Amino acid sequence: MMTLLRNLLIAALVVTGASGCAVNPVTGKQQLMFSSQEQDIATGAQHYQPSQQSQGGQYVVDPQLTSYVNQVGKKLAAVSDNPNLPYEFVVLNNDVPNAWALPGGKMAINRGLLVELKDESQLAAVLGHEIVHAAARHGASQQSKGMLVNAGVMLAGVAAMSQDSQYGALAVGAMGVGANAWMSKYSRDHELEADRYGVDYMIKAGYDPMGAVELQETFVKLSEGNQTSWLDGLFASHPPSRERVAANRRMAEQHPGGARNKAAFDKAMAQVRKDQPAYKDYVAAQKAAGEKNYSHALSLLDNATKQQPKENLFWELKGQILGTQKKNKEALTALDRAVQANPQFFRPYVYRGLVQRQLGNTDQAERDLIASQRLLPTQLASYHLGEINLAKGQRNQAVTYFQQAAQGGGEIGEAAKGQLAKLQ
Repeated sequence: MMTLLRNLLIAALVVTGASGCAVNPVTGKQQLMFSSQEQDIATGAQHYQPSQQSQGGQYVVDPQLTSYVNQVGKKLAAVSDNPNLPYEFVVLNNDVPNAWALPGGKMAINRGLLVELKDESQLAAVLGHEIVHAAARHGASQQSKGMLVNAGVMLAGVAAMSQDSQYGALAVGAMGVGANAWMSKYSRDHELEADRYGVDYMIKAGYDPMGAVELQETFVKLSEGNQTSWLDGLFASHPPSRERVAANRRMAEQHPGGARNKAAFDKAMAQVRKDQPAYKDYVAAQKAAGEKNYSHALSLLDNATKQQPKENLFWELKGQILGTQKKNKEALTALDRAVQANPQFFRPYVYRGLVQRQLGNTDQAERDLIASQRLLPTQLASYHLGEINLAKGQRNQAVTYFQQAAQGGGEIGEAAKGQLAKLQ
């Protein structure tokens, strides 16, 4: 490991052609950095789509909401200290309250955080904070520090859904997403810096900075109450503190007034707010399915799909449960609806591919699994594609897929290694 770490550090220094320091574009101060801004932009672009896929995909029921968020974000980015980054903002279809920024200005805010906000100034507070993380190159700086501590941070993580059956065993293997290295917990200095300059961007863009104060006060109360969803989401990478509230308040009091734009925010949020009861049924259905109370889960999902038939997550979970129950034709119908609702999300293709295999539809199964791999390579899809190609006599292709699956570890990884041993 020490040899690997040393080689990584040497390579980083060679690439940058520097001692490992660069000027923070926001503060003008030197900070540890083993990559150029051009490399940051390339890194963010490379990981943006996989990061979205692995966290629920984009929210597509109301595309106007994403347009609105992007508009607010671009307004703030234009007054930032690094305005020429290729900023982009998306809404993720995820109930966990969270927002994040990748190097190079690629950002996301979860549906689960948006529904907790009260007006546009609070949205501006969230986005302004994330813009500073990107503009000041905090993610790349964190990554550089991580190289000094543990070379393992360079490896992709494994993310798995907690279900017993193969239908829930989606695991992103080593060929998958490594963006968590840039979304890990920010340092205290980085958070205070993002707060300070984020509020500054709000003021320059014409927003009431008290929105940032109110938001931080809410976050502190939630963190002190040990709200699980918040601890798993935003607070994992952005730990709130009373120190941050006080600092924001001092800045806001020096610049009273500014826009709240509540009417515009309420209009943009109308659909997702209307659908909140359906999403609550969905969350309850996930819990029931995890407890193997499938009949109750399906009942909740029936309610959810009646309230909002365009939400792909509802149909996907229904298909997943029906597949677990071996009700494959019904599962296929539900998964067809999921794919139709959002053809750009990987997970329904995986589940539908598994159901097609159960029904003996090998060609359709292969098409779905390949489609899923184009959106996000997963261990489960790789393993089943290996089996399909092995049965077709495509030995070399089967070996490639099994090698990919073996990288992910766990039961599927061991099964893939077993298949490879037989093929050697």
